[in-house]
Amino acid sequence: MPQSRKLLVTSALPYANGPIHLGHLVEYIQTDIWVRYQRLRGRFCTYVCADDTHGTPIMLKAEQEGVTPEALITRVGQEHARDFADFGISFDYFGSTHCPENEQLARDVYERSRAGGHITRRTVEQAFDPVKNLFLPDRFIKGTCPRCHSPDQYGDSCEVCGATYAPSDLEDPVSALSGATPVSRSSEHHFFRLGDFTASLKAFTETDALQPEAANKLREWLDAGLTDWDISRDAPYFGFSIPGAPDKFFYVWLDAPIGYMATLWRLLNARQGRPLTLEEIRKAWGDYEIHHFIGKDILYFHALFWPAMLEAAGLARPHAIHAHGFLTINGKKMSKSRGTFITARDYLAHLPAEYLRYYLAAKLNGRIEDIDLNFDDFRARINADLVGKLINIASRSAQLLTRFAGGRLAETLPDPALFQEFAAAGEDIGIHYERREYSRAIKLIMELADRANRYIDDAKPWEMGRDPAQHGALRAVCTQALNLFRVLMTYLQPVLPAAAAQVSTWLGGTDLSFESAGIPLLGGTIEPYQHLMRRVDEKDLAWVAPAPAPPPAKTQAPAARAPAATIDTADFGRVDLRVAAVVDAQTVEGADKLLRLSLDLGEGRLRTVFAGIRRAYDPQTLIGRHVICVANLAARKMRFGVSEGMVLAAGDGQDIFLLGVDTGAKPGMPVR
Repeated sequence: MPQSRKLLVTSALPYANGPIHLGHLVEYIQTDIWVRYQRLRGRFCTYVCADDTHGTPIMLKAEQEGVTPEALITRVGQEHARDFADFGISFDYFGSTHCPENEQLARDVYERSRAGGHITRRTVEQAFDPVKNLFLPDRFIKGTCPRCHSPDQYGDSCEVCGATYAPSDLEDPVSALSGATPVSRSSEHHFFRLGDFTASLKAFTETDALQPEAANKLREWLDAGLTDWDISRDAPYFGFSIPGAPDKFFYVWLDAPIGYMATLWRLLNARQGRPLTLEEIRKAWGDYEIHHFIGKDILYFHALFWPAMLEAAGLARPHAIHAHGFLTINGKKMSKSRGTFITARDYLAHLPAEYLRYYLAAKLNGRIEDIDLNFDDFRARINADLVGKLINIASRSAQLLTRFAGGRLAETLPDPALFQEFAAAGEDIGIHYERREYSRAIKLIMELADRANRYIDDAKPWEMGRDPAQHGALRAVCTQALNLFRVLMTYLQPVLPAAAAQVSTWLGGTDLSFESAGIPLLGGTIEPYQHLMRRVDEKDLAWVAPAPAPPPAKTQAPAARAPAATIDTADFGRVDLRVAAVVDAQTVEGADKLLRLSLDLGEGRLRTVFAGIRRAYDPQTLIGRHVICVANLAARKMRFGVSEGMVLAAGDGQDIFLLGVDTGAKPGMPVR
């Protein structure tokens, strides 16, 4: 990628009527990793965001709290900024859509759209609350679903059967604000003629600005035909008034995406020390390669409305729209009643921010897929990857170097080829970061961490420490290990920025850029090792609602199996059971039941074992787990490859449960 790229990156604007939660953080962490990677490669990358501050919910929330909307959004904005900072989100500017720049831009977009013939007006019938004296958004109307007849459903969709409909279709509708029955009233509204841009939007789907899934969805909407978009709301409403119509306000979704440009405007004002003119910011917007990171639920606004608005106003369209899926907690939607609605503050009260950054990175890819935060898997992955693999390299080699060599690094590396192999891996890892395939980047980094640990295990520097004559060799081995660790921290810097900064300081201010990864750190003296990360214990997760119990079996449990024939101790001793760490797990093409496992049994190599557990386990959730393996089972040749062992699992013919071991067990430990 050329270093001259000038990037403008945005995340979707959080709504200013509630706290930041873990569902939000999927997006901001995903974006921040990409931004930090770009900056590490020396690219000019600007990252802006703002609170989305307009609309009826903001107005009603402020009324409920007895404050003005301005006071509410100021307080919430400060809370949001604090949460983002504590999770290491590196905004260049975090602002608010309630600012003069956004109002000027919204009116400019509207006026240019109207001048181009893309605005029309017509009278519509709307639900009106006669008690609160305001028109009701769809979500503020509740009633019985007209399809499945489930009660207490929203005015636009049913959470039970998934049907969508108009509020007027609801049975027994009531206002969610007052409980009164809504009445129908007419009002003149302003509409954006979205259909005017059908041809250009179809062409937009043929570019690489959209992921394949997003482009396909956009084509579906286009094929169904685009209707005019209602961009106005009636007073009372917290927002910007429409020029020439003081009792009408821009719908929040008109000025919200314009907030991206307004926030850039405010940032450039600060950078240049003077206010830019409207024409200057319009030109500046077109100077950037623009990337929007969003959730899949707002794809409609960003892939249809926003590009059409920009075209109508004569402004540059985004270079790319990167959509992601939702986050579930322990397999369930985030829910306050289930105890799975976790705010940023809830999490930070118990766990380090960078653990969540790493866990999400290990699951995120460039597709629009939901991901699950399973806290049992979270604990296993953090302990296995970050503590058991990564930090283990630094802690044992640094402590040995300090104890037996005064912390002095060697002048040369004993295995320069291995170091260069680590340095060369940066190209593939960088490609994965660029494509937002973070899980693949993490997989490669952890494979390298395994290599580094095997290097230390094979060299056994702790044994060298017993013989003063070998202290020079120990110094060389530990220098090699620390250089491998430094390269790994370089590659993880976009994911673990705070830990990387701590490591850089510890190693004397060493450069952790991708470009310096191939230059070893030699000579000089390092400071004594300081604790970098700790294990996650069960007590650290006691505050999290437990994962739901599996549903009861639909079939009757089989009768208890009769005991097998008795064996003696010698018979049992012939079976070599070993603890094994799952280094990798993949599905097997052409085999519906099998997973291909790469197991570390502490032998200095990985074994391939095919296990019939595919219907019970997502392969990504197995990586980092410890299992029990029959180590002396004769290798079995299968059409997919050779299986070199067997993992143990319990089952009743319906369900499968892998056998594991308690925390602290190491690969290769015998099971007796």
